[in-house]
Amino acid sequence: MSPTVAIIGTRGYPSFYGGFETLVRHLAPYLVDHGWNVVVYGRERSLDHNPAHNDPRVRSVVTPGVDSKSASTLTYGFTSVLHSSATKPDVTLVMNVANGFWLPLLRFRGIPTLVNVDGVEWEREKWGRLAKAIFFVGGRLTAKFATTLIYDSRELGVRWQELSGREGVFIPYGGDPRSGDDPPDDLPKRKYVLMVARLVPENSIGQFLEAVELIGSRWDVVIVGSSGYGGEIERRVANIVERNRNVRWYGHLSDDAKLFSLWENAGAYFHGHSVGGTNPALVQAMACGAPIIARDTVYNREVLGETALFVRPDGRSIADCIDRMISDVDLQQSLSASAVERAKDLYTWDRVCRDYDDALRSHLEAERMADSQE
Repeated sequence: MSPTVAIIGTRGYPSFYGGFETLVRHLAPYLVDHGWNVVVYGRERSLDHNPAHNDPRVRSVVTPGVDSKSASTLTYGFTSVLHSSATKPDVTLVMNVANGFWLPLLRFRGIPTLVNVDGVEWEREKWGRLAKAIFFVGGRLTAKFATTLIYDSRELGVRWQELSGREGVFIPYGGDPRSGDDPPDDLPKRKYVLMVARLVPENSIGQFLEAVELIGSRWDVVIVGSSGYGGEIERRVANIVERNRNVRWYGHLSDDAKLFSLWENAGAYFHGHSVGGTNPALVQAMACGAPIIARDTVYNREVLGETALFVRPDGRSIADCIDRMISDVDLQQSLSASAVERAKDLYTWDRVCRDYDDALRSHLEAERMADSQE
């Protein structure tokens, strides 16, 4: 009989919301191909119902929850864990440490749990004091009750070991190969700057917008992303777009073909993420050959190596770096080629999915050995 894995803590399958959802779109069919029954818990309003995006072999289960910035993860996680505890899969893959509150239920039922901790959530600026406290306690409970921790970067693993004393398994994200498409919407190839990010402070959005004010008369600017809940940053982006015809804002973009062509043809891609580990958008930008300008952090340097320019998080530094990149064709070509090769070597979906498969199967073997000794 095929083993069953339940995936908890994403917006479901298929969904195009963020990094966890991108992982699940690749991982769930891979696991089915390799002998698993796969159940993915999700939220109805976040699911993509296009048959072309859906593998019918993957079972999607929708449970109730509260759709709000602060309550979504906890409430949907709770109902997903309740359902999973009742059906008792062989192993669960849990995303996000906020679900650490519910891990004791799975342990009580004897279900092994692999938890992708994502980043150090309680340090993200987008959360208020209460949310940070919830994530902090959830992280402590995750470290105590998870069977195995999964880190998407080695530097993040070091940080979590310092915080919790627990080692874990390193599994990053992957990227899809470049498409060869022309830039969309008549954008000039290699002459526009692109940013793809959730519009939250820790992604250096404010500093990037300061740079846009300085370079927006010289270069086209494309912004992809939203906050998910409106707010001051979105209002600021909308104001810049209204005042400058060179600036385009696509909001949240679910069309992978269009998004990949934006990366592939950009003259400079700014990646301003300051927390977390390996960022899925950054890995995909590398696979698409985008010339990358990244905020200088240990996480970004781990992923990029020598394949990007690194910059301080201030508007003038970012603007100067953009000018340098878009004005230097040789630099663009060199960084683009080296990023593609690094992505091929280290960040492919086949390798990522294989590592998850191995990690999940190790728990099946441990359970069989424990059963045989009873």
